Amino acid sequence: MDANTRQAEHSIVVHAPAREVYRMLAEVENWPRLFPPSIYVDRIEQRGDEERIRIWATANGEPKNWISRRTLDPRGLRITFRQEVSAPPVAAMDGTWLIDERPGGETVLRLLHSFRAVDDDPANLDWIERAVDENSRAELPGLKAAVESAVRDSELTLSFVDSIEIDGSARAAYDFVNEADRWSERLPHVAAVQLTEDTAGLQVLRMETLTEDGSAHVTESVRVCLPHNRIVYKQTTLPALMELHTGYWQFDQLADGVTTASSQHTVVIRADRIAAVLGQQADVVEARRFIRNALGANSRATLAHAKAYAEKRGR
Repeated sequence: MDANTRQAEHSIVVHAPAREVYRMLAEVENWPRLFPPSIYVDRIEQRGDEERIRIWATANGEPKNWISRRTLDPRGLRITFRQEVSAPPVAAMDGTWLIDERPGGETVLRLLHSFRAVDDDPANLDWIERAVDENSRAELPGLKAAVESAVRDSELTLSFVDSIEIDGSARAAYDFVNEADRWSERLPHVAAVQLTEDTAGLQVLRMETLTEDGSAHVTESVRVCLPHNRIVYKQTTLPALMELHTGYWQFDQLADGVTTASSQHTVVIRADRIAAVLGQQADVVEARRFIRNALGANSRATLAHAKAYAEKRGR
């Protein structure tokens, strides 16, 4: 290693089998759950154990995206990564996840970083080292908790999809969902909405939503819009009953012109809030039913209005 490259190492003990820890890290669809800043990760290409991924995440509250290359080693329980284009003052950044199984079902998870600064500036190198240290120390406990919860409390995770067929174009249906700044005019269950889109395709959506029982709650989401067939989101301000809420809107137009529009949700329930929200007698089964009904009802209403909007415009 030359004098202008520095390395850092951080580690944590995870109470979960090593192969489960590896799987959760290797499957990028898990990242919004594992890493709080992560919004969406998309595999751009994959050849064997080599892949390129685009990562959308928040930095200081603002959505950003970048591309990384990864090499997966399922036998050695190792994942290496390298930023394809780094943002100044970082000139280059790469690293490795090392997953070591210990007796009793514990896993030691180690995160290694290697980095250089633009123009090999010593002050920038110190800044990067502090940032890597602070981020890693904040990231690993959250990662540990998310993996342990996923392995231990699978009943607290709920995923489902609602779909509808539209005799109209996918683009028109996509436009309806993309134009969320007009939802308070177009959707009866949305009382108020605020949409910010400083970078095209990256939206911050804050809205007040009404449930079927008339209660209201305010949520905020970061949305990644991929014209004209997919909008992916992660809620950053959540209702009291949820630990995590991610999802996507998907629009697929068939050769005959008919579009299938779908709304998908993945939720992690906060077990410690069930009694406060649903009453002392409520359990996880009731919480799952409540969330399925509440989110499903709003999604189906949005899909129905998107259908009417698209069909009015034809194919």
